[in-house]
Amino acid sequence: MTVDGSAVAAWSIAAVATAGVIARPFRLPEAIWAVIGAVLLVAFGLLPWADAWSGILKGLDVYCFLAGMMLIAEVARREGVFHWLAALAVAHARGSPQRLFALVYAVGTVVTILLSNDATAVVLTPAVFAATRAAGATPLPYLFACAFIANAASFVLPIANPANLVVFAGRMPHLAAWLSQFGLPSVIAIAVTYLALRLMLRRELAAQTIVATSSRPQLGHGGRLTLAGIGAIAVVLLCCSALDVQLGLPTLVSGVVTTAIVLALNLQSPWPVVKGVSWGVLPLVAGLFVLVEAIDHTGVIAALSGLMHAEVARSGTAAPWSAGLVAALASNLMNNLPVGLIAGSVVAADHLPSQVSGAMLIGVDLGPNLSVTGSLATILWLLVLRREGLDVGTWRFLRLGAVVMPPALALAILALH
Repeated sequence: MTVDGSAVAAWSIAAVATAGVIARPFRLPEAIWAVIGAVLLVAFGLLPWADAWSGILKGLDVYCFLAGMMLIAEVARREGVFHWLAALAVAHARGSPQRLFALVYAVGTVVTILLSNDATAVVLTPAVFAATRAAGATPLPYLFACAFIANAASFVLPIANPANLVVFAGRMPHLAAWLSQFGLPSVIAIAVTYLALRLMLRRELAAQTIVATSSRPQLGHGGRLTLAGIGAIAVVLLCCSALDVQLGLPTLVSGVVTTAIVLALNLQSPWPVVKGVSWGVLPLVAGLFVLVEAIDHTGVIAALSGLMHAEVARSGTAAPWSAGLVAALASNLMNNLPVGLIAGSVVAADHLPSQVSGAMLIGVDLGPNLSVTGSLATILWLLVLRREGLDVGTWRFLRLGAVVMPPALALAILALH
């Protein structure tokens, strides 16, 4: 690959824009930095406008998926579904911090699988904070459970993480093939992450006292309707996956229909729900698609594809380990969404063995459990904590992640077949 000045300029703009997304200088929204980077690439002639637009269009399925999931998650939040789930966990804990930790982890697993990891980070986290604090507990251990399960359970199903749609864009395996490949690795990742977290947080949990209660929280009519809608959406999306139908449009339609039904039956205006959705995620993702399109134009992705093909030819057994480890480390350096985009381009550029592409996906989904910069879900989780007055330092998370992530990653890749 020949390196010229325009390639260096494109890489530099992409790197600065990605760093802005992660660090949020001047407290500007993440989307601002991604969009500025995309605009600069076009303005300086480093990426033709037509190619930039083509890059944006490549994310259409992801935008629809995110919009649908954000709508139903916002309705669930407003109807108290997440606060009900968190309060239910506190009630069933019967005064045991260890049991409460297990229950919060289980709730986070279900929410991640059915509503994506972003819902766990953004909507379940504040509910867990409020419920555990009301029970007299120190919320942080349970909030860590929300953060880590949001990534650990994010490849149980294709719908659990937007990054899955990016890595396998247009080539999503059938549901049966997905479960056959990722079912066991997902179970192992969830279990190992739980055990490692419990080990690391055992002293903090043992030092807590929780108010035991025999009362069971009640869920209103709107909340029950929303739960039924979430179940229906899950069935629709699983059917689409089984029939090899792209998930974006069905997710959007399902989210809009469910939202409309709940609001109509409750005689509520749609505007509070629409205003409550974090629409800034969509231009953020679009900007990242443009950044990756520019990187592709410099020949990096073709070079990476060549290297991966050579690694497979040299040592087929080592290639999945190399792919998974590189994807995991790169996700923590530049966030897993752009890494997922690059991995998707590499997978599309060359026919790779299913173990290699599967290891890439696991690295993109599970690798971010190392640091707070690893995934969009973790960054959003951190912002939620800051709004609640909690400040989790980078090193505190890294000390946990350095113990929790590596064994889960290694055993998950080992379980691939």
